[in-house]
Amino acid sequence: MLEYERNSSPSGLGLKITGVDLKNEIDPVILSQLRSLWVEYSILIFSGQKLSHLEFEKFSLNFGEYGDDPYIDSIEGHPHIIEVRKEANEKATHFGSSWHSDWSFQKRPPSATLLHSKIIPPVGGDTLFANTIRSYEDLSEELKSELKDLKITHSASLPYADDGFYALEKEKDRSMKIVPSKEAKKTYTHPLVRTHAETRKKGLFINPVYSLGILDMPENESKRLLDYLYSHMIQEKYILRHKWQANMLIMWDNRSVMHQAEGGYEGHKRLLHRITIAGERPS
Repeated sequence: MLEYERNSSPSGLGLKITGVDLKNEIDPVILSQLRSLWVEYSILIFSGQKLSHLEFEKFSLNFGEYGDDPYIDSIEGHPHIIEVRKEANEKATHFGSSWHSDWSFQKRPPSATLLHSKIIPPVGGDTLFANTIRSYEDLSEELKSELKDLKITHSASLPYADDGFYALEKEKDRSMKIVPSKEAKKTYTHPLVRTHAETRKKGLFINPVYSLGILDMPENESKRLLDYLYSHMIQEKYILRHKWQANMLIMWDNRSVMHQAEGGYEGHKRLLHRITIAGERPS
């Protein structure tokens, strides 16, 4: 029997789910409940789920088609699973260290990201989530009116281009298989205020990693407005801090949250597996 508990965070994000074994075939009624809860609370947290690659893939496909995961090599034989890995002696910065929404630079950014923990260090390594719908709703009506028709140019160029961060980083011992490319300089334009395809709620669809600027706005004005919005979005009242355990699976909705990975586990190995699920074109 499906059971769940709301997280105590003031952000309104996150449900802890119990009473379901993700290795097994899941009843369609339970799946429907899980989707409804995921859409409502943006993040579902399943503890004590020891999954094989195939079991992880099978559960993920209950929520849609696989997303496209460029610039990071997948696990051999499993083209839709990537490793989020850092070795104990690795000097490179930890992956995902800046606020972002997964692959927002794509024409159809992923609706869901699923992350399954394998090896969790005894300290550090939390993941932070910011509620982009609630932060939009708290804006003044005047600012909402100013934002409503603005478009944002998204690109993977800053981290993944052939002259981007990962191509030029000084530490060369990174264990993740990142593949920089000229293709990362391609751009897509999305609404700054996105309407969630299922809830119809509006939220801020911007992030400091992939959002290059506001279309048809002078660069200094664009930067000033985006910097203000980023500061607003990461206020404590919008944040859920997730603490990991081994064999934990979480899935989140990229249409209503952005996230950031914390470090603080130097000298310890950390390994998680990730799958993305394709979404719709933002509108």
